Amino acid sequence: MKKILTYENGLVALMALVFGCLFFDRLALNFLIPYVAKDLSLNDTQIGLLAGALSLAWAFSSYFSTAWAEANAKKKTVFLVAVGVFSLCSVGSGMASSFVTLFAARLLMGFSEGAVIPLAQNFVEKESSPHRLGLNAGILQGVGSALFGSILAPVVLVKIAEQIGWRDAFYVAGVPGLVLGLLAWRYIKASTAESIAAKEEKSINVQELWQYNNVRWGIAVACCVFGWWFATLPFISKYFVTVQGMTPDEMGKTMGLLGVSGLLSSIIVPALSDRIGRKPIMFIFMALGVLYPLAVYALAGSAFQLPAMFVTYFMMGCLAMVAAVIPSEAVPAHLRAKAMGLIMGVGEIVGGVLIPALSGILSDQINASAFLGVSGLLAMLGLIFVTQLQEKPQLEK
Repeated sequence: MKKILTYENGLVALMALVFGCLFFDRLALNFLIPYVAKDLSLNDTQIGLLAGALSLAWAFSSYFSTAWAEANAKKKTVFLVAVGVFSLCSVGSGMASSFVTLFAARLLMGFSEGAVIPLAQNFVEKESSPHRLGLNAGILQGVGSALFGSILAPVVLVKIAEQIGWRDAFYVAGVPGLVLGLLAWRYIKASTAESIAAKEEKSINVQELWQYNNVRWGIAVACCVFGWWFATLPFISKYFVTVQGMTPDEMGKTMGLLGVSGLLSSIIVPALSDRIGRKPIMFIFMALGVLYPLAVYALAGSAFQLPAMFVTYFMMGCLAMVAAVIPSEAVPAHLRAKAMGLIMGVGEIVGGVLIPALSGILSDQINASAFLGVSGLLAMLGLIFVTQLQEKPQLEK
């Protein structure tokens, strides 16, 4: 029992719950978009811009907030403030009365959320046993984003929206983060949040990170992995309802099934990489991701669609790899928080800002299914970039 109730396991569990609340808030709009789009008269271009606004703010905050917190020994403070603010920001989405006000609410939410993930992963990386880095990062990413953001969120939020309205669903989404913020304030040790960079240097310069091979190519892979996900995420629930004819309840259950796939893959993929290696595992599961858009489009209405989507969605496990594992092993200890923030930040800008906007425009102008093609192409491009990663970088100590 003592082996289970360790500080390491407790920290991983707490960070996973915080991450889960964050993704519950972040993904709420994606599951509520059929209701929001109808009430606010939004088209696919505007939906893509809403996703892009949050991701753009997230991206800049992910690197600059993390780098500032590291350089000024304020990692715990920045983390706690960010958790409190993003929890309160969910209410703003529920109060939106137009595209402009909803855009502003999502922009502010993205800025507050940006620092949470790299700092949470940095805390976990610092306390992880060497043989458990991939597993711990996967639990944080998978249990958090998949269980709460992708499994519970579509079922709970759609049910609330159906019964009492989508605005109330946003209000409910913001509450748990405040409680977990208080728990984090009490539980995170000062040594966990100690800033190594503050002793070494006080710079937020990107140049020092660019010299490392797995930072350069890790950024490229992250752009493709984030892009593969965000090319479909803002549009897929609406697509299921308006194009493939699902009822809102069927759509919610389908998204929940994908959430289960995301949960399992986010634990299994990084854990396998601890044993087999980062590159081969990334390549295998990104190759599966190439087939995900085909499963959505080509198998629509057949008995094979849901099983095929479930299996090919296992590329989700690569998110934890590019967000935490790759950057953690790419650079010396005093640069790890900044490397996580940089890779995640650039991945968000390209994959989370530009790609949803492009996907929305193509879906409006060419075909409602165009966003699926964008996703598949990014997975194929990511396979090429993975081959350029070094399996075990030799770092200066």
